[in-house]
Amino acid sequence: MNIQFLGTGTSTGIPMIGCSCEVCVSKNTKDQRLRTSVLVQSLHTSIVIDTTPDFRYQMLRSKTTHLDAVLFTHQHKDHIAGLDDIRAFNFFSGNAMDIYANASTEEAIRRDFYYAFSDNKYPGTPELQMHTIGEAPFFIGDIPIQPIQVMHHRMPVLGFRLGDFTYITDANYIEQSELDKIKGSKVLVLNALRKEKHLSHFTLQEALDIAQLTGVPQVYFTHISHQLGKHDAINAELPNHVQLAYDGLSIRL
Repeated sequence: MNIQFLGTGTSTGIPMIGCSCEVCVSKNTKDQRLRTSVLVQSLHTSIVIDTTPDFRYQMLRSKTTHLDAVLFTHQHKDHIAGLDDIRAFNFFSGNAMDIYANASTEEAIRRDFYYAFSDNKYPGTPELQMHTIGEAPFFIGDIPIQPIQVMHHRMPVLGFRLGDFTYITDANYIEQSELDKIKGSKVLVLNALRKEKHLSHFTLQEALDIAQLTGVPQVYFTHISHQLGKHDAINAELPNHVQLAYDGLSIRL
């Protein structure tokens, strides 16, 4: 299985035009982050987790020409706003795109992209096949998926374990029963927004603490605000088995 990080940044404190902080003016491409998303590919199946506002560019930049399904973590705009651009994959495959989301995320998608679910659809609108998921494991193609429920302040959010790979973003609390689902993974991806306390995201230290509890041998941090600092400087502070992810990073399991 191959995992490619399409984006590792966040709309919370995202670098803005005119900002002169050290991250925003950095020449290191690892400090230039699109919104958080990941592409997971096996021999027979390609899945993207979340369609960010940068989705179209992420697909072009990664040269992705085929997708089988989209998994959604939650309904915030920085994770669903790019869904309309799924229509390109409809065009080339001739099929509706399978969408997997929990009930609250499905409700938001049906509301925000109402025209894709209309009885009298306008030609060229996205073709979506919705699948409502909960806590039960399931398969997409040949990839096994175990949902992991985490909390994003007061909002339940889904993380996912796909075989030996676990992906969690937009979380600030994980119950022990859900942590147990992560154990045994070979790679864990976890959000680490910044060093200062935040209402709904893990800080760098909180993410390190969670990583230690799981015992996963290789950990990457994502959903990184420019407030965290420059990639190379923060990476140098981390344990050997923990790294900051960056846009374009690929790992193979």
